[in-house]
Order: sequence, then C-alpha cells, then structure tokens
Amino acid sequence: MRNLIVTIAALLLSGLLVFPLTRISAEGAESEERSSLVDRQIAVVIDDFGNGMTGTEEMFKLPIRFTAAVMPFMPTTKRDAALAHEKGLDVIVHMPMEPNRGKRSWLGPGAITTDLPDDEIRRRVEAAIGDVPYAIGMNNHMGSKATSDERVMRIVLTVVKEHGMFFLDSRTTGKSVIPKLAAELGVPQLSNHVFLDDVYTAQHIAKQMGVVKQHLSAHEACVTIGHVGPPGKKTAAVLRDSIPQISQRAVFVKLSEMLVPSPEKDIIPHP
Repeated sequence: MRNLIVTIAALLLSGLLVFPLTRISAEGAESEERSSLVDRQIAVVIDDFGNGMTGTEEMFKLPIRFTAAVMPFMPTTKRDAALAHEKGLDVIVHMPMEPNRGKRSWLGPGAITTDLPDDEIRRRVEAAIGDVPYAIGMNNHMGSKATSDERVMRIVLTVVKEHGMFFLDSRTTGKSVIPKLAAELGVPQLSNHVFLDDVYTAQHIAKQMGVVKQHLSAHEACVTIGHVGPPGKKTAAVLRDSIPQISQRAVFVKLSEMLVPSPEKDIIPHP
C-alpha cells in the first residue's frame, strides 16, 4: 500500500496524472456557473384576469410565483384579485389604454384615451385602482398610443405615485415615454422583455420561452407577459412544462421582488 501511495504521488508531481483533477476543476466551474444562473430572476406576468377568461383556472394552478394583472370593472375583477392575493401572488391593475390600431370597444370600461381632459384621466385611474382589490402596481392593457403621450402618462404615473404603487411598461410600442417620466417623477418602474403569446399557438409560445431562456443567459432578470383568454390554456401548459428547465437558470419571482425597496415607504396593497 505504501508503495502505491508513493507511486501515485510521483505521478501527480510529474504531471502524468492530471485528468481527474481537470475533471474536478471543470465540474466545479460548471457548478459555479449553474449557481450564478440560478441567482437570476424571472417574473411572469399574466394579463387579462377579471373577465372569467379561458385559462384562468390553469394559471392559478401553476406552482410558481407570478403577478396577476387584473382588468378593472369586469365581472370577475374582485374574485380574481382576491384569489391571487390568497395565493400570495402580486396583484396589479391592468389599465386599459388607447392603442394606435384597434377598436375602442376592445378596451373595456374606464379606458384611458388621449382625447380625455386631464381631470377625467385622473378620475379614471383613481377609479380603476379602487376597483381592483390588493393592487400594488399597474400595467397597460394595449396602449400603444396612450403610452407614447407625455401628457396622458404624466397624469397616470402621478396618480400611481400618490398611491405608493409601481408601474410595469408592457412595451406595446417602442415610443413609450413611461421610463423617462417614471424616472422624472420617482415612480418605481419595470419593463416587459418578452411577450409569450402574441401568436396563439403552442409552437409560438414554446419558441418565445426559448427567447426568455436566451435573455436570461445574458441578463440577470427577465419580465415576460402571457395572457388568459384565447391562448390561456396553451400558455399555462407551456409555462408548466418549462418550469424545470427555467428553474435551472433563474428563480421565479413576483414583480415586487424585482423592485429596489424605497427607503421612504413600503408598497402596501389596498384591501
């Protein structure tokens, strides 16, 4: 036995016995890389709760933390918001806003349009916040026209700030003024990175999950938006199937967990 130990020691010193050490080193590097990736965050936001849409039940059964964006003044607004809150999820107001294209009837009641006077915009935002229980933030439903209008968004974001809420820019347009105004007004703000189901097929949704994975490979955080409604069940199924793989890259978090805490005041959901 002593002769064997001496032989192994000699081989190590001579550099002839290096493969095991190289393998251990490589495995250590891979382990460190995996640990670094898992430190990254993914926030899944599901839009269009509040109208009893297809896929609502499937979304609420997902074993991850996500954020429920609930439309105001709809048949199941309060039920969906309360259920999300009971499950420990973030609730935000999914505020209908005017798009560049599309019918206004698609927006639903209480929508923000660019032809409204200042006081009516404020009134509608206040009413929407009051109609969605437990909301701690807001994002835009549609809104490519409204979110590029500085007058409109200054009023919206001012009300959001007065309620101690944050704003998620859904990024339905590349001309959004939200990041600029939010920084100016001191409103906590996040932006969407990937729409999961802008095309209602399982193949497209799976492809978009690939985009999410690519984003996480290069960034510390990713916000991705899906929907209940026409793609709801497919989106829920793809999300469920993707959880094991995504969990190797990042931690599923709620939007509020991505925000830097304010020293002045914590975000408190209104009942």
